[in-house]
Amino acid sequence: MKLFLIILCAISSVLPFDSYSQGQNLSLNKTLFSIGETLTFQSRILNESRKINIYLPVSYNKNTGKKYPVIYLLDGSGNEDFIHIAGIVQFGSFSWINMIPETIVVGIENVDRKRDFTYPTTVEQDKQDFPTTGGSEKFITFIEQELQPLLKNTYPINEISTLIGQSLGGLLVTEILFKKPDLFDNYIIVSPSIWWDNESILSLMPRKPVAKKTIYITVGKEGTIMESGAKKLYDMLKSRSTNYDNIYFKYLENQRHGDALHLAVYDGFEKIFRSSKP
Repeated sequence: MKLFLIILCAISSVLPFDSYSQGQNLSLNKTLFSIGETLTFQSRILNESRKINIYLPVSYNKNTGKKYPVIYLLDGSGNEDFIHIAGIVQFGSFSWINMIPETIVVGIENVDRKRDFTYPTTVEQDKQDFPTTGGSEKFITFIEQELQPLLKNTYPINEISTLIGQSLGGLLVTEILFKKPDLFDNYIIVSPSIWWDNESILSLMPRKPVAKKTIYITVGKEGTIMESGAKKLYDMLKSRSTNYDNIYFKYLENQRHGDALHLAVYDGFEKIFRSSKP
């Protein structure tokens, strides 16, 4: 009886509005809702057209003289990770949250992530599974020589930059950290594919001191290969901690490979940008 009354009340509450809407000619003005803009340009280095998605802070005004940090996101198209990561940045920069400064997010759309995120492998099975593999060196050059200069000439950005990548993207972030550490200040490495080419990426870890970096490594409950690779990367970096200022590791026991990124990035931002809190 109680359930019947609840349903009856619900129906009654809907009927007046339904009758009103049917009897009126409502005028609706629909406009597009945008959180940023997309840059499309022909890459000389990659010899192909590339798309870059840009999230701009709420207060963004190119003419004010204010400069913003930049977060570079691999797998950065609208149907990948751009929108939900931009949401974390927007939420975290609210004055009552104050987790992260107002920041421009740069989402790099994929053309062939297996090509761009991997270096050549000696493993025959990898070559079969990833037939276009081995283009990471060229992709890193694209970031350094084309993308970063383009952004500096287009937007008022400062010198603080962060790079985020997951899975094969995490492998690429690790490669950049080892080979070109000065390209970014902060590195968020999520579920990295350290297994690639029999973990040869670990042999690239520099022994000589490099500029101080903040590095956040995380992995979910993803099986022995993924979990051990991420932990091994962290342990090796930590053993040479004189080369790195802040190194963090977190095991996300309730997350899997598919849903680890969002929580990992949120936690990574808290670690990386905590010094900006009052």
